[in-house]
Amino acid sequence: MIHRILEQLVKNDFNSGKIITIMGARQVGKTTLLESMVAGQESVLRFNCDNYDDRSDLENKTSTELRQLVGDSKIVIIDEAQRVKNIGLTLKMLADLKLPAQIIVTGSSSFTLANEINEPATGRLLENKLFPLSLVELMRDTSQREEHRLLEQRMIYGMYPEVVTHPDNARRILVDLANNYLYQDLLTYKGVKKPEALQKLVRALALQIGSEVSYNELARIVELDKATVESYIDLLEKCFVVFRLPAYSRNMRTEIKKGRKIYFYDNGIRNALISNFAPLELRNDVGALWENMMVCERLKRNVYSRSYAQMFFWRTQQQQEIDLIEEMDGRLSAFEFKWRKSNARLPKAFTENYPESDFGVVTPDNYLDFVSL
Repeated sequence: MIHRILEQLVKNDFNSGKIITIMGARQVGKTTLLESMVAGQESVLRFNCDNYDDRSDLENKTSTELRQLVGDSKIVIIDEAQRVKNIGLTLKMLADLKLPAQIIVTGSSSFTLANEINEPATGRLLENKLFPLSLVELMRDTSQREEHRLLEQRMIYGMYPEVVTHPDNARRILVDLANNYLYQDLLTYKGVKKPEALQKLVRALALQIGSEVSYNELARIVELDKATVESYIDLLEKCFVVFRLPAYSRNMRTEIKKGRKIYFYDNGIRNALISNFAPLELRNDVGALWENMMVCERLKRNVYSRSYAQMFFWRTQQQQEIDLIEEMDGRLSAFEFKWRKSNARLPKAFTENYPESDFGVVTPDNYLDFVSL
């Protein structure tokens, strides 16, 4: 099994007196991670909430019933907890019981968990995110040399665990993921009234990675109103399909203030959605694939290292642009992503307004420092 960075981080929070949550898309390895963490442990109580019986055990229970259910268990696992009606109230009651058991909850869609956990269980949770495999995790499993050799394959097929462990079947796995798992939680959500339009929207987003996204333009493409498009993108983000980078703006009159870029958490899913697994030499989107991959890897790096850096892109009305801006402790770091060697420089307008900023160009020759913890 490929060791996940999050495992030790979660173990460090055991016996904290709080419920631990692990959020992430389906098939990224949450259940495998849980089994690794509790291997050899005694008195583990498991609930797989994809199963009706397990859901029923947790729904509409009193505190007394929950105490009896947990019994003498030392670890309680509630897997795919978003399937449980009023899970937030259930978790609040479990937390307030102050049981000696460590409770670990996973979920593959945050819209239900966010709405039903965070409000009633505020202050009782320690939240974690699990992503598809990171380059750092893969390098630790094999070597930097091996992963650098496989870099182009990762750009095309991504890093879902099953894709990495079964490379000969990667295309079929990704198509199955995109068709059957990607929308599994979304399509059960009452706010999605036109699943065909949602699928059309996801494809449109897949064709625009690395570019600033216009909700008005997307609305025209998928024949929905702007508000519905915005709502669907919000749901896609809460199901860990895509994530948004807002525009950075502090003090320049010409800075774009309300723009956004949208990236996919995994290159393989993105390529499955547009049915394109062609090798890099036959593609015209290599730059976009490299940018999507590097932004994702930086996000994983920041989350797993407990960095609180905020991520943005930057652009002016005169089309001067920087791919990624990080702000942490009042300091800015700017990055450009180039698949080929480049002498890229910061736009003059940016250096004049933010003269203390750091700058780097991330290429296949130097990306290791950028993605490493």
